[in-house]
Amino acid sequence: MTDPHAFEAVYEARGTVLGRADYHADAKALRESPDITGDVWKLERSQRFDESGDEAWEAYLAGDMSRAIAIFEGERERLREQVARYAGLGLRMRRLRVAEWPPSGYLRWEMHSHRVFVECGYEIAVLDAERIGSLERRRPLPETMVYGDRVVYQVLYDRWWAPAGAKRIDDPVLARRVADAIAVLYARAEPFMDFYRREIARGAEPGAGPGSGEGLPARSGAALADGRGAGAGVAARPQGVRRR
Repeated sequence: MTDPHAFEAVYEARGTVLGRADYHADAKALRESPDITGDVWKLERSQRFDESGDEAWEAYLAGDMSRAIAIFEGERERLREQVARYAGLGLRMRRLRVAEWPPSGYLRWEMHSHRVFVECGYEIAVLDAERIGSLERRRPLPETMVYGDRVVYQVLYDRWWAPAGAKRIDDPVLARRVADAIAVLYARAEPFMDFYRREIARGAEPGAGPGSGEGLPARSGAALADGRGAGAGVAARPQGVRRR
């Protein structure tokens, strides 16, 4: 059974707020630390993010999904290198992607990227958003990463869902709670490729772009749910194939 209070505790916990560049540097140092081994969990809840600066995202916005997919395909060598490097460090990178139905335009774009990630060795599962309704009575699950039994990051975004860094929480007890909660949800989720074949690949039109803008970040839209962070704006895309 999922701990019903673990995710709310992430929102409420005190931590050190890091800007985007500092967050990536901090997480990199954790990954390379001999004290961090085993599962590294990533939970993604939002159905849209602002990926400005990502070449594949810009191709999608221009209406060229074929080019976006080609860019994803070109990332395979670097993804395999990442997987091998993480394995050498004793890390198992596991991602749980919450998906609403029907999938948003953003989610459809992202799933083509995730397919390549999975085919290169990453572990991803997809969970129907309806299955977490009891956990979201107050607010959506936080965007979260958990490193070992040591550190929780609440990943932060600005009001347009552009990356804004993270809140680092150094609390081993909370880290174990959140990791266990995500693991329970992951066990209930659908294998990524099953979801992809049913919801994305069938009837897909590779040349299709965003059309009317369904699923795209609305820069006049509402602010984030309480506690998500604020104001960093669109930052430069980090090197490599990591998104956000």
